[in-house]
Amino acid sequence: MRKAIFLIQTSDRKGLLAEISTFFYSHGYNILLCRQYTDVRENKYFMRIIIDLCEQTTRKQLEEDFAQLARKFDLHYSLYYDDVPQNVAIMVSKTSHCLYDLLMHAEEGDLNCRIPLIISNHPDLESVADRFRIPFYCCPMVPDGKAAQEERVLDLLKRHRIDLVVLARYMQILSDHFIEQFPQRIINIHHAFLPAFQGGNPYERAWERGVKMIGATAHYATAELDEGPIIEQDVERISHENDPADLKNIGKDIERRVLTRAVRAHLEHRVITSGCRTIVFSR
Repeated sequence: MRKAIFLIQTSDRKGLLAEISTFFYSHGYNILLCRQYTDVRENKYFMRIIIDLCEQTTRKQLEEDFAQLARKFDLHYSLYYDDVPQNVAIMVSKTSHCLYDLLMHAEEGDLNCRIPLIISNHPDLESVADRFRIPFYCCPMVPDGKAAQEERVLDLLKRHRIDLVVLARYMQILSDHFIEQFPQRIINIHHAFLPAFQGGNPYERAWERGVKMIGATAHYATAELDEGPIIEQDVERISHENDPADLKNIGKDIERRVLTRAVRAHLEHRVITSGCRTIVFSR
């Protein structure tokens, strides 16, 4: 069974569900799943709907017919097909926990994607890429060479037709120019202490402050550092008995889980961005 997935947002008003459902019924499509959410404060309506692609029509015809409906009701939408896996590039530095988690889930079929390359600013994790038989490109950062390094990375992403970039503990700040090439298509992971514990050694400073909870946040990268729309978060409680090494290990475990969940939500087309917020539909 081949499926089409629609992500829809518009101003809320009566009859939207009926009109959209009737469209698919009248065109002979079976609705397999429908999730909807109304933001009453912003008066916005969001929908994720999956249909069974019937064989009596073409994808082009579906796209043309739905475009007419969208114009009539001012629907802002995206359309995806489940048999078209996305190409994902993973960018890393020296830490492997998030990389391993993504690669293992992809290998086991839990992430519907291809990973044609891994990019790093250090050579340390090439052995990990070799284990999964994925090409590894080391693009080191040299003084005053940030622009040239990013152009090399962007060229690699273009040549491999990358749809999504995952920053799996890539310890470099991307330029605005880089981010503009992949709007809402770069996912970053960081510890959830921001802004109180920005910079290096956050777990050491968190321990010094006696925190009782640690966590991680996955979000879309934007020009505003660590301010992009949040996709996924998680936390765990800790106590005075946990030393900085404990906090770091607990944090690493949360980071890998949160990043993989965020990537999965994006690949399954369950995320709609609305301003600085995201609507993440359940599976």
